[in-house]
Amino acid sequence: MKRFLLLLSVLLMVSGCALFSRQIEPPSYAADARLITASHTAVDRLLASIPPTRGLDRQQPIIVASLVNIDDLQSSRLGRAISEQLSTRLTMNGYSVIELKLRGSIFVKEGAGELLLSREVKEISRNHQAQAVLVGTYAPSMSNLFVDIKLVGAGDNHVIAAHDYALPIDGDIRALLWGNTR
Repeated sequence: MKRFLLLLSVLLMVSGCALFSRQIEPPSYAADARLITASHTAVDRLLASIPPTRGLDRQQPIIVASLVNIDDLQSSRLGRAISEQLSTRLTMNGYSVIELKLRGSIFVKEGAGELLLSREVKEISRNHQAQAVLVGTYAPSMSNLFVDIKLVGAGDNHVIAAHDYALPIDGDIRALLWGNTR
């Protein structure tokens, strides 16, 4: 019995050490939550494509704006949801992200999210001491949603990194785009 308890104690200690030594991995999501997986993967690929000469400081803030429809530059529940997922993944990767919804000095249009126009980027970034802004667009087609995200330098408005991806339009994306829940 003592041997069994000793063996069990050793196994628990080893498994506990393994938990603390692993890096953060993206959680595994159900097939119906592919939007989250795609958003998290997009951030990982975006960060991996940053040139070494333009590296980001994890301590200096990044602002994440709501993604907008490419046709009318208005956001939707879909654009706001994707921007939240992008923000989450940046945070999971150790970057400092400013939560704009808690700030009073940024334009938030009711039902549209945090909108950043190019003329506002420098001022907002300076006020929040941000090094970069993550912006993006989405374009729904007949069967796919095309998403483009860009990490833009706050001081010079130059694109640091960009990533494009597409998702099939399923019931979840349709509901977030057009508000129907069927």
